Amino acid sequence: MPAADLPLIDDIRAASRQMVRELGFMDATLAATDYPPSAVHTILEIGTRGPMTSGRLAELLHLEKSSVSRMVRKLIEHGELKEEPDIDDARFKSLSLTAKGRRTLAALHDFGRRQVAGALARLPEAERAIVRDGLMIYARALGAMRSADAEMA
Repeated sequence: MPAADLPLIDDIRAASRQMVRELGFMDATLAATDYPPSAVHTILEIGTRGPMTSGRLAELLHLEKSSVSRMVRKLIEHGELKEEPDIDDARFKSLSLTAKGRRTLAALHDFGRRQVAGALARLPEAERAIVRDGLMIYARALGAMRSADAEMA
């Protein structure tokens, strides 16, 4: 890494840390729920993508299967998720949202949209698309790097 890139890299790292804090990821719970970030992301992913196995969920969230299993159990106990035999393979269990889970999902979307809309309202119109495009490009690059690292392992 060229020394000339260090200020850019350090600025991006600082902005990333600030975003994590501003979005509430340092708190014990997230998005005005009583759930930790991993549980909130579980509800969002299942709500967005539809029913899936805990193995698939672990892949999406980049978490260990044992951690996902414990978290899923808690969400089932809280009435947010239900588990049913997978349609294609009864050896696997498919996770989906319950009615309570769908209400929680709607509240999460409302909270997140208000949070982003509040931030975007403080930006000129021309900068809003720049923010979206930049975040999407950066997220895609981080994912590509992780995929390349996994292939090398």
